[in-house]
Amino acid sequence: MDLMKKYLPFILIFALTAFSPQAPYREVSNSSFDIGEKLEYRVHYGLLNAATATMVVADKVNFRNGRPCYKVDVYGRSVGVFDLITRINDNWGTYIDTAAIIPHRFYRNIEEGRYRKYEIVDFDHQSRQAVTTILDKQTKEPRETMKAAVPDNVQDMVSGYYFLRTMDFSKIEKGTVIHLEAFFDEEQYDFNVRYLGKESLRTKLGKFNTIVLQPIMPDNKLFAGQDAIKVWLSDDSNKIPLKIKAKLVVGAVEIDIKRISGARNGVPVLE
Repeated sequence: MDLMKKYLPFILIFALTAFSPQAPYREVSNSSFDIGEKLEYRVHYGLLNAATATMVVADKVNFRNGRPCYKVDVYGRSVGVFDLITRINDNWGTYIDTAAIIPHRFYRNIEEGRYRKYEIVDFDHQSRQAVTTILDKQTKEPRETMKAAVPDNVQDMVSGYYFLRTMDFSKIEKGTVIHLEAFFDEEQYDFNVRYLGKESLRTKLGKFNTIVLQPIMPDNKLFAGQDAIKVWLSDDSNKIPLKIKAKLVVGAVEIDIKRISGARNGVPVLE
């Protein structure tokens, strides 16, 4: 009995530490998007249509790692002359934790001309690890797996933009650089976005007040400088991406909103 009393504290400590819950996920307030949202875009070089793009939040909550998630798919399809020259049929997707607004799984199905790439990235935020699985181009069966350490609350290329939609820009000063850590192509990188302020924007759907953002691009052979891209979000509770303009080394491409459905808070248009 005395022996039991002597070791009971150690037994209790072991039990509590061995079976204690995992580190809690953060909680991010999101009143901007929800299940069922669908955004459709026109992609063009000047007056020449190049592609269509669609961003879809599935109409039901999905589960990954035992957590409720928004399933988001981004589709890009070439049209017209561009479809004849280089056919594009891309699908980028992510499962975004509904509370923490971080990804549990990211995937890419890329078909551009003869180029093919299929991959899945599974995120384990408890162990801070990302597991990338490359799929065979023909069978789409797993071919190669790689593991990498990632920081807390890491984002992927799609979830990062949805996280930006949850931010309260009324509390951010013009010129502020928003820093996110992201994981893409088996590498961690800094995803920095500068807040440029607000302006009005006329679209096919009407005139909107907007929030203007500028992703800071690393040196590359495609875009014309680190400030080559600008993004306009609706300055309302939805923060819907309305327009993206990218200056390329040769010319510029624009992505303009064409249709909005399933918006969480309706679509307030100025005129």
